[in-house]
Amino acid sequence: MILEAAMLYVHPTDLATFEADFVKASQIICQANGYIEHELQKCMEVENKYLLLVKWDTLENHTIDFRSSDLFEQWRAIVHPYFESKPIVEHFTTLYKH
Repeated sequence: MILEAAMLYVHPTDLATFEADFVKASQIICQANGYIEHELQKCMEVENKYLLLVKWDTLENHTIDFRSSDLFEQWRAIVHPYFESKPIVEHFTTLYKH
């Protein structure tokens, strides 16, 4: 299992609409090959900053399967117009868990 962490900056005037549309987009990503679960966190210090966490079976499920699929295009059409800048996306693997 890998964890995708994406830092998202949303246009400050679009926060409520983004949050509502994110729920719609969530129905799309759930259908992706290798998808496990996801959550969206809202930063307490910076109003327009969000952290998207997605668990995938493998790195390739995200970087190849999802990103080259029609599902990604649908996802992108809903959420990407809200972004103030390009998301910062990184992938992590668990070394230690307590």
